[in-house]
Amino acid sequence: MDPMSSTPEVTRLRDLTPHQWKSGIAAWLGWLFDGLDMHLYTLVWAVFVAQLMGVPEDHPEVGRNGAIIQAMFLIGWALGGGFFGRVGDLLGRSRTLMLTILTYACFTGLSYFAQSWQQLALCRFLSALGIGGEWAVGASLLSETWPKNWRPWIAAVLQCAVNCGVLLACLAGWLMAGQEPKFLFLVGILPALLTLWIRKAVPETEAWESAREGQALPKVSELFGPKVAAVTWRVLLICGVGLTAHWAFLFWQAKYVKLLPSIVGLDKGGKDEIVAAALMWIMFGSLIGNFIAGGLAKIMGYRATIFWMFLAYFGSMFVAFHWDWDWAQTKFLFFLIGACQGVFGLFTMCLPPLFPVLLRTTGSGFCYNIGRIVAAGGTVFFGIYQKDLDVQAAMQLASFLFIPAALLSLFLPNPVEEAGTPGPVAD
Repeated sequence: MDPMSSTPEVTRLRDLTPHQWKSGIAAWLGWLFDGLDMHLYTLVWAVFVAQLMGVPEDHPEVGRNGAIIQAMFLIGWALGGGFFGRVGDLLGRSRTLMLTILTYACFTGLSYFAQSWQQLALCRFLSALGIGGEWAVGASLLSETWPKNWRPWIAAVLQCAVNCGVLLACLAGWLMAGQEPKFLFLVGILPALLTLWIRKAVPETEAWESAREGQALPKVSELFGPKVAAVTWRVLLICGVGLTAHWAFLFWQAKYVKLLPSIVGLDKGGKDEIVAAALMWIMFGSLIGNFIAGGLAKIMGYRATIFWMFLAYFGSMFVAFHWDWDWAQTKFLFFLIGACQGVFGLFTMCLPPLFPVLLRTTGSGFCYNIGRIVAAGGTVFFGIYQKDLDVQAAMQLASFLFIPAALLSLFLPNPVEEAGTPGPVAD
């Protein structure tokens, strides 16, 4: 039984316990630095990969190898969600949160010392293990400590932390403009300091401690056993399809922007400014979209909200890439796309309660992140064949993936309709 179910309903911030505040701050900061470390590479990848290869930035091998590095990152993210998810069920949420942050902070910093693009790829893969794991552990930590009726808003605030982390990465890139690109990775070491506070201040959740008393840890194979398999397969399909289209947009939108008629003739500095501005518009839209998604979830429930926001993501992305737009119009469309990305924030709170406590971080981390492996394949494909494929047409096609993702969301377990209600296989 979830200990939170026996506590009085909390309606005001001042009624939250110190434990709840500490777990909330730890998870939010962990996600903030997630966003920082995951996007440092996207700011300097072309220049840094070219330097490591000793070739000009416009050399075709730079795009290919840069895409492979990003694919390694996405694969590491997916595997990290499953690996550290398992660790979180074994060692507890608080301790594992600390391990995930240390992992991505250390290996992001070690990217500074890369002497080849292969070494950079290895560092990005290892740092992604921690980033993927932090999602699973942080989501379970809050779902087990904060009030259930607050979950849609908690999801919005957590997702905003990632957006703020991306903006923080943009700020770091701006402040370090003109420096060697490798120096930017040293900023990624800062999250390691957070673990000193987590170790001292953030206690383990009562739900995990209660579940561990006298119970053996379930095998990973039980995710596909008779009690849990239906939920596992549904969530796997929804996340796999949706995240593939989502990451196709995030990684290749910069290339599309550079090819706009009003942008293509600019020098490198001008293009870099436009790319940064495009990302900012997406993040500002996402910040607002997180709370739109949270508000709709309170009104309609998770399942209906996910359905409609996936359809909105399809519509906005299709419009953005089906017709030709100038830079001013593209900014507005990217803002709308960013607002639709709030749908992914809902998964942080609606997925963990669908799984038993001792499979919670394993199940939610594995299912949510597995789509990144598929997205990694798409990233490499476009990187290798970008000369022969129209990025605009490819993104238009990718938008259609949100239609099956929306339809599949209608098959999420019924209890997800009620914000914060545990699913049929939860404790």
